Amino acid sequence: MTEQETKEAELEEMGLEEMESKEKESEETESEEIEYEQMKSKKADSKKVNSKEATPKETESKEAKSEETKSEEAKSHIFAIRTTANREDQVMDFISSNIEKKKLAVYSVIRPHGMRGYIFIEAESRVDAEQAAYGVPYARGVLQHTIQFKEIEHMLEKGKKEYNIQKNDIAEIISGPFKREKCKITRVDKTKNEVVVELLEAAVPIPITVNIDSVKVIRREGEEGELED
Repeated sequence: MTEQETKEAELEEMGLEEMESKEKESEETESEEIEYEQMKSKKADSKKVNSKEATPKETESKEAKSEETKSEEAKSHIFAIRTTANREDQVMDFISSNIEKKKLAVYSVIRPHGMRGYIFIEAESRVDAEQAAYGVPYARGVLQHTIQFKEIEHMLEKGKKEYNIQKNDIAEIISGPFKREKCKITRVDKTKNEVVVELLEAAVPIPITVNIDSVKVIRREGEEGELED
């Protein structure tokens, strides 16, 4: 074998070794990529399993809360009762009496501040509301549709004020047609937030019923001078 043939044989052998080396590297790379893909697949499957396990619990919890809310809402409904104007208080009294006598599932009777011709009743069912209003003078029937609390919430008083008003107090009317008139308190009805007064400057003392918010006490019986606010 000549020297040239020997060199060619060596080069050919080196080329084969290099090709084998590259093939091995390629196989190792492919193997690593396959392992990586398998690991990703396992993690994805694990997440899916965890997600599937968690979802029913969350769903059950949400459904339970939803059912609880529905149950609470279903316990009572608000109905509007039409009344003769300015007879709301009498209707409330008669209805309260009916509720006690018939032992109806009625939880409250509401008269929103400033509303005339209607009162509201919170009851378990329409039948209870209709029975409460049945035969009541000045009651003109229960409206067909129920009322949402948010529709009347803004008309309800947050709480009753404590008024330091007594019989025989001298007061000033601060609103209404007799505004700025001086008067004497002859009767106080805190349950209805009303007072009966007699105008001091009237030729004939006539009892007038006004809202308790419409008067301001300026002098107490037996005291001199005006009271401070």
